[in-house]
Amino acid sequence: MSDSIDPWLLERLVCPATRTPLRYDEEAQALVSDAAGIAYPIRDGVAVLLIEEARRIGA
Repeated sequence: MSDSIDPWLLERLVCPATRTPLRYDEEAQALVSDAAGIAYPIRDGVAVLLIEEARRIGA
């Protein structure tokens, strides 16, 4: 299984909360919404883009 996300797909994904682009954090295996300050987990290669599953990041 690949540890990266398809760049074509990443360009099209947006944060469900803010509708802003997401960035891929390979180390955390998450898609990060800098605008919302949250990270959506990637589980078994599938991005879980549910606001209730996201975790807060930063300060």
